[in-house]
Amino acid sequence: MNRLALAAMEIEDFGSLSARTVIAGVEAVCDPFGALYLPATRLLVVSDLHLEKGAAFARRGMLLPPYDTLATLKILEAVIARHDPAIVVSLGDNFHDRVGSLHLPETFRARIEQMARGREWIWINGNHDPDGTTGLPGQSADEVHYAGLAFRHEPSDKESAGEIAGHLHPSATVRRRDKSVRRPCFATDGRRLLMPAFGVTTGGLDLRHRAMAGLFERETLVAHLLGRDRVYSVRFANLLA
Repeated sequence: MNRLALAAMEIEDFGSLSARTVIAGVEAVCDPFGALYLPATRLLVVSDLHLEKGAAFARRGMLLPPYDTLATLKILEAVIARHDPAIVVSLGDNFHDRVGSLHLPETFRARIEQMARGREWIWINGNHDPDGTTGLPGQSADEVHYAGLAFRHEPSDKESAGEIAGHLHPSATVRRRDKSVRRPCFATDGRRLLMPAFGVTTGGLDLRHRAMAGLFERETLVAHLLGRDRVYSVRFANLLA
């Protein structure tokens, strides 16, 4: 089962499919759809939507199936319907290139406007879309600080306590039924958390990749993997190299 299929299901107890964690003293829920929810502040975090990736490639003469934006928005709609957040923070690379939001088809723009109605919506600027969004509800910012946490696109090499970031698309590999399985994951050591990429056509970097070096205390690092049916929490020491 993939996230889109999971989003279409009517499940009474999603809590049993999620994983709970704590970042710098703040309780959070790792949702099986790939979003992070902070119950105390009703704040929902997603990262690396990479909307209009297919369109961005088409502008460069490379054709991809043009269904990525619709699939990603359907999953986002399901997440918002489930948690009913007061605040939504999207942690950068919201669009795959600088002009993605400008050329966004009206049908997709209307879906985002409907999701944002009655909520505060913050678009964090990413390396793919550093100029913010065009013609969409909410506000753009390089980073925001709220309720003792820092929300930014790229993890900082100086500040880790209370940081929630994206950009690196963390993933991890485990052994299951005599074969290795690699899945996107939330990665946290209790001080910092890196978000999985939310976009349906994004790849990932293994937690052992050199780009992750020095970001976590490996003794306390846990990968909350997005499984086909729920979130699986695995300590770093138990992941496959």
